[in-house]
Amino acid sequence: MEQWPALAKSAAECWASKMVFSKPNKKQQQLSPETFEGHAGIYAHIPFCQAKCPYCSFVSYQDVDTNIKNRYMQALLQQAQDMAKHPWSRTRKFHSLYIGGGTPSTVDISLMADFIAACLDAFDFTAVSPKSPEVTMEVNPNTVNKAMLKRFRQAGVNRLSIGTQSFSDAMLKVIGRKHSAQDCIQAVKLARDVGFTNISLDLMFGLPGQDRENWQNSLETAVELAPEHLSVYELTIEQSTPFADQVRLGRLDLPNEDLSLSMFELAREILSARGYEQYEISNYARNGFQSVHNVNYWENGSYVGLGSGAVSCFSGVRIQSEKNPERFITMITGQQKPLKEAEFLPIDARFRESVIMGLRMTAGVSISLLEKQYGMTPEKHYGEILELLLNQELLEEKHNRLRLTKAGMLLANRVMAQLV
Repeated sequence: MEQWPALAKSAAECWASKMVFSKPNKKQQQLSPETFEGHAGIYAHIPFCQAKCPYCSFVSYQDVDTNIKNRYMQALLQQAQDMAKHPWSRTRKFHSLYIGGGTPSTVDISLMADFIAACLDAFDFTAVSPKSPEVTMEVNPNTVNKAMLKRFRQAGVNRLSIGTQSFSDAMLKVIGRKHSAQDCIQAVKLARDVGFTNISLDLMFGLPGQDRENWQNSLETAVELAPEHLSVYELTIEQSTPFADQVRLGRLDLPNEDLSLSMFELAREILSARGYEQYEISNYARNGFQSVHNVNYWENGSYVGLGSGAVSCFSGVRIQSEKNPERFITMITGQQKPLKEAEFLPIDARFRESVIMGLRMTAGVSISLLEKQYGMTPEKHYGEILELLLNQELLEEKHNRLRLTKAGMLLANRVMAQLV
């Protein structure tokens, strides 16, 4: 990834360049991937936490002064209003706003409510369904109360993502979470009490010392709470985290691959029996409650990233913001664009990303749409690699779509590595 100054004198100059953002003529439109883009999303990053979990590699900071948090929210609001005026944003319709972190529920409630209202007012959120726009906020179970949730709902939040991770107090302690299983149950109850009808729970498996029974108990407790959506992730050991250090020293008792695969299959078995459809490798939803925002990611759509460390993808141009919150604040208040790096993706790279991201979805990717967008097909681009994966029955072609088989889902990382 190249440094931003080497690419353009300013963000405005880059975004205004004919190469990326000018309106194509009729002939170009037929060949441009942007012709087939749907609505865009907005992601707002709140980089503050009560404590940094030992497995977390996201841009987040603990023990941050309240004054800095308040100034950050004011700067975030200013960035949102500035981006809404940008020519790219003015030509787009948006279907989702996702506020993640970090822990968004640790900042001032009034400032957060003001930010949400400003985004909904400044950007063109056009209804594409009765639930539109989808406005999601991530919360930790022990950071919310009834008054807070009621205020968020009044501000426009209509989807809550609760960072449960486990319903085992022992497991929560192992992974450094500060809440209890009962906190999770109470958070769901409070959310229902104030009227939330779209709740997602995050769960993790493959945790240190976790066995199949412990995982089954968490799954069964989760479905008893009847959330509309469940995100079920396997623990990934990321570089430069305390867990990575423990693995290197041989001090982390992780489940073996067979046990982890067994846990993955158990989740699919239990959740499908309770009416949840697996629509992406790690995500399950009741009918009509798939995450609009995340589906846009997996379909390689465009999105605006707001806040420190956030990434934007503008029709094939990927831009990352300054990660340090205080520098981010200084740049915004100094009328500077808080942009650090940019990457221009050529057509073949965008094609590969669309294939790899799309294969995470159980529906897979449309071969004809790929050809219309990028002028190439998986068969032509991958050749023998694709043929091998098809012969191994890890991928399949059905009804003009390429998708992972059931066996391919279990070995998804290996499949994707061959398609990069």
